[in-house]
Amino acid sequence: MSEEFLIDEPIEGVKRITLNRPESMNAFTFPMYTRFIEILNAIKFDPATRVVILTGTGKGFCTGHDLRAGGSPAWVDPNVGKAYSTKYTMSVLAQIPPLMRSLPQPIICGVNGTVAGMGYALPLASDIAIAAKSAKFVNSIHNAATGCELGMSYMLPRAVGPQRAAEILLTARTVFADEAERIGLVLKTVADEDLQDACLDLAKAIAVNVPLGVWTTKQSMWLNENAGSLEQAMEVETRAVFMAQSTEDAAEKRKSFLEKRAPKFSNK
Repeated sequence: MSEEFLIDEPIEGVKRITLNRPESMNAFTFPMYTRFIEILNAIKFDPATRVVILTGTGKGFCTGHDLRAGGSPAWVDPNVGKAYSTKYTMSVLAQIPPLMRSLPQPIICGVNGTVAGMGYALPLASDIAIAAKSAKFVNSIHNAATGCELGMSYMLPRAVGPQRAAEILLTARTVFADEAERIGLVLKTVADEDLQDACLDLAKAIAVNVPLGVWTTKQSMWLNENAGSLEQAMEVETRAVFMAQSTEDAAEKRKSFLEKRAPKFSNK
């Protein structure tokens, strides 16, 4: 397993992915994109993983793509022109936010330190983000002559509202942790030393619920962002309710509640 990603299970049912290039502020190399996609796809079909935490080592969560030692995209034919190369390159990178959103398990992003470049898209694509007081969000993508990528123009307005998103994306100004909490870019901010505990506490609160119920709730929430009507949204929810309530885990949840004990789910 690549040391650029540390994967552990701090508590049962919680998989933690830690970006581990602190010397480069956890900037991505091209091989890291494909490895990250492989990790997410493996977790997607792992019933033992109930919640995912995504965080980083060192002083930065992720400062985007490594411009000094990023390597080259192995999947791109070196003989194609620039437009083709860019299209092929981005076709792989662009798989990441939709994959994060489609993961059955909720993703909690623990933002430590600086977020910049395409790294900005990772907290946005997560289901919930918690920021350390040291966190700051920097839209450095303008340095590459464009102000957004990897779905930022879609996700940021839905997180903070269209006018605030326009201002952040167009000016490229830095958003510090306290403002990020105030405008809804993150759920909350905590002291740096409390970040991992805050993520774990939230993960525990999610993991005690019926696995398929958590899965379908996440799915319904993101699908219904684009629902055409309240009736359509409720139909998605109704089908999710039927699926979750028909499981043995749902019966176990009800039984454990009455018996005042922690549930023991079997993914059945």
